[in-house]
Formats: sequence, structure tokens, C-alpha cells
Amino acid sequence: MAAPDMKVHILDTGTMEADRTWLLLAPHSVIKTREHKNDPRAWGQVPTHAVLIDHPDGKILWDTGVPRNWRQHWEPTGFHEFFPVLDDPDGDSGYLDSSLSQMGLAPDDIDLLVLSHLHFDHAANAKMFDNGKTRIVTSQAELDGVAGITGYNQGAHIPDDYKGLNIGGITGDDEIVPGVSVIQTPGHTWGTMSLRVDLPNEGTKIFTSDAVYMEESYGPPAIGAAIVWSSLDWLASVEKLRRIEQETGAEMIFGHDEAQRQTFKMGPDEYYS
Repeated sequence: MAAPDMKVHILDTGTMEADRTWLLLAPHSVIKTREHKNDPRAWGQVPTHAVLIDHPDGKILWDTGVPRNWRQHWEPTGFHEFFPVLDDPDGDSGYLDSSLSQMGLAPDDIDLLVLSHLHFDHAANAKMFDNGKTRIVTSQAELDGVAGITGYNQGAHIPDDYKGLNIGGITGDDEIVPGVSVIQTPGHTWGTMSLRVDLPNEGTKIFTSDAVYMEESYGPPAIGAAIVWSSLDWLASVEKLRRIEQETGAEMIFGHDEAQRQTFKMGPDEYYS
């Protein structure tokens, strides 16, 4: 059920660049035929975003984007070479702290932080909310998965991003507050979740996070990616989201879609209601 007086702002949290093969195993557009084997690699922008929900029951933030110190923080993993973050002319690059500041907010103004999963471009700024006030949650399956990681990183999980935080685990699809729900959509990682927001005026929005990278991934048919923990679970999650979209008429807002990003209403001046 939609909650009255709810506003949803999409916040810029940094834009990476990457070879599109990481995100889309698509013949012709990314995977080339022999006639095109010498074509340039298909690099593109990989924007990240957070979602700020101004709800009568409190302020909810979905995801945290990339860190300001990405070069140093990612260097032990090599990701700084594969996913460099674009610099903005003002040297800001739309990081989360500046996006919150533009909203007139500080991290301790956030009542609940929901992390779609714990990868380096979604949970990197989670410790910003270790303030004794903000409650932090993610999928229990994600917490179970990262518990066995040793060393600096395992794939795109960097434990320094979140270790030591008191993070609650969510099992199953769950309504967090009226009109705001999480959807369990594993496959990209053990416990990737998507976000559903039922707005009184603009209907249902589904923020897929990395359950679906971009519209081209969504299809139908769905097109897989290189960064997927379980392809079978991923495909089942995509079809689960498709069923919800068909049942609700939801607008799908994908995790890293360069073209769709240009159509977003972006905070602080624009919002969905």
C-alpha cells in the first residue's frame, strides 16, 4: 500500500567506467564476431546511485555508491584499473557525502540504511553511517556469504567496507515501512536485494540494483553478465522481477544503466512522489 507524503530522491554516488563485457554478455554489441575481432573494446560509463526515501516513518537510504578514496582503496584488488571513477570538473564526482549535503542532510539524519548487497560500489560508504543512530540492514544471505571471506577481498566484496558494523539481516521479501519493500533477488551475489516503492501519485518503482544491470540485460530474453555468482539464481530473480512488474505496472530502474540515468529525476530539486 502506498504511503502518503512520501518523496523519493535519486542521488548521484559516482560514475565508473568499465568494459561492458563485465555487465552484458551480448553477442555483437559486446562479444564480437571474427570479422570484428580487432574492433575497439566496448567501454562505457557505469553510473551508481543511492535512493533517499523521505517517509513519514523516517529517512531511508538505499545503497551508498563508490568511495572518494577509490584509487587507494581498490588498488589491492586491481579494480581501480577495471572500474576507474570519472572525475567531475569540480573534483566532486557526485559522491554520496556531497549528494546528501545538497539535500541539507548529514549521515546521522538517516534513520535506516538498506544495502542491496555488499559489493565495493554499493556498500563502500557504509561506515559513514556508524553513528549510533542509523540502523543498517542487508540480506541475511549476503551476511552469511561474506562471513567466510578472508584476505583483503573476495571478488568485488571488500570486508573493510562493512566489517565491524552492526548490520541486521533480512530474510524473505519484506515491507520495511508502509509502501517500501525489499525483494530478495539473489544471483549477482548470495543475497542481492531489489527495492520496491509504491508511490501514491507516480505508482510503483522497482530499483533493481545489480539484480539487473541495465535495460539491455532485462530483455526479454534476459542477457547474463560476467559478474554473476549464480546464473540460475540470477535468471530466476530477473523473472521474479518481471512478474512483479507485470502485476503492478512498475517502472523498472536499473542498477547501472548509462542511458536510463539521463532520464532520472535527480535530487535535491526533483523527486518522485
